[in-house]
Amino acid sequence: MGFLNFFKMSGPSEKKVPVEQQDKVYKSLRFQTFVAGTIGYSLYYVCRTGLNVVKGPIIQDGFLTATQLGAISSCLLYAYAAGKFVNGVLADRSNIKRFMAAGLSVSAFTNLVFGLTGLWSTGVGTASSLLVLLLCGLWTLNGWAQSMGTAPAVIGLSRWYPLSIRGTYYGFFSSSHNIGEGLSFVFCGALVGLMGWQWGFMGSALAGLLGVIIIMLFMHDNPESKGLKQVELLTGEKTQEEIDAEAAAKAAAKASADAEAKEIQKSVFKNPGVWFLALASGFMYVARYAVNGWGTLVLEGKGFSTTEATSIISINAWCGIFGTVLSGFLSDKLFKGDRQLPALVAGILHVISLIIFLYGGDSVAINVLAMILRGLAIGVLICFLGGLMAVDIVPRKASGSALGIVGLVSYIFASTQDIVSGILIDKGTTVVDGVKHIDFTQVGYLWIGAAIISFILPLFNWKKRQTAN
Repeated sequence: MGFLNFFKMSGPSEKKVPVEQQDKVYKSLRFQTFVAGTIGYSLYYVCRTGLNVVKGPIIQDGFLTATQLGAISSCLLYAYAAGKFVNGVLADRSNIKRFMAAGLSVSAFTNLVFGLTGLWSTGVGTASSLLVLLLCGLWTLNGWAQSMGTAPAVIGLSRWYPLSIRGTYYGFFSSSHNIGEGLSFVFCGALVGLMGWQWGFMGSALAGLLGVIIIMLFMHDNPESKGLKQVELLTGEKTQEEIDAEAAAKAAAKASADAEAKEIQKSVFKNPGVWFLALASGFMYVARYAVNGWGTLVLEGKGFSTTEATSIISINAWCGIFGTVLSGFLSDKLFKGDRQLPALVAGILHVISLIIFLYGGDSVAINVLAMILRGLAIGVLICFLGGLMAVDIVPRKASGSALGIVGLVSYIFASTQDIVSGILIDKGTTVVDGVKHIDFTQVGYLWIGAAIISFILPLFNWKKRQTAN
């Protein structure tokens, strides 16, 4: 079996499931695929955010500076932004189980190597320039591998679930990144507190290995590969005659449809409303990844231990689940499809939470409150600014283009934030009696300013309504 054939989409199985058992087998396998995709992607996130947990101990050890850490972190996000598009296209034609498991295997491997490098370098002191470059390369590879996670999980929902219930399961799947962030801060944070920062990466690698096992055991490529009919036939959405007629119609209309789609996609790039939302999402991602990436360092500067700091930051991820899951439902039912007002409220709440977090003192209750408010606000903003509001103002046939623009801008901004934040943190660092103290005033202005801009920009779209086509 060649390398490319290994990732090729599974064909129909010669062994068919008996008709009387098809409904039971289908529902069991589709639920397994949903669970494997959701848990698997959660553990992807553990392998992605492990570095965020250990920045404080790494800086205190003198192994890397904040500037070097920012550069390494940005490599992951730049690679992720590019890889998300490429791997999304590849995943459409791939065996999603093998594709997703392969990405997580590579991501777990990069975490393992990072941890082993740290253990080996403990007695060396400050990392050499060559080692920093190697770690940048390693984290770039991790970013590319991370981009292999979302598409297979979402494609799994598309291949196994009918339209009538797909949105519900997608809403639950969307909480997987919050679950992963929470697990990363709690699990890896505890390991760091007990055994040292290198073991945070070891824990991430172990979580990734567990995810690979779950994906390989419980994710399934498509119904036909398991001896079942197409999902449209299994769920009664269409008859075989309708499927055949639709295929024939698609073939006949393909040329004109392709030409029409290209024109529609071009119009999206000329739509100023999409760019306002892309920039708004970009600035929101600056503040989002700032706290996710450097938040434990802020709390450690207030006197919290690494375990305490990571536990507090994890609250933000858990609360984000509620914001993400409820945001679309509430905007549809309570605000009659208007995303702008709830996005504005969430944006203001996001700024307030940042101010409380940065300047509210060292009380546990105050910092927990900041993370609760921030989690709820970011959960809404990721859903709205991160894509849904842009999709609302473009034709349906251009939804992917709108999401692509928003996603690309968001991750470019997030990546650049890591570099700039690292430089500003280093400038605010002083050493007293061998202990490093960090002044977060300047970098705090950057984070809060970005959050303010992120809720102002969508106001330029206030009069725009959802497109009808």
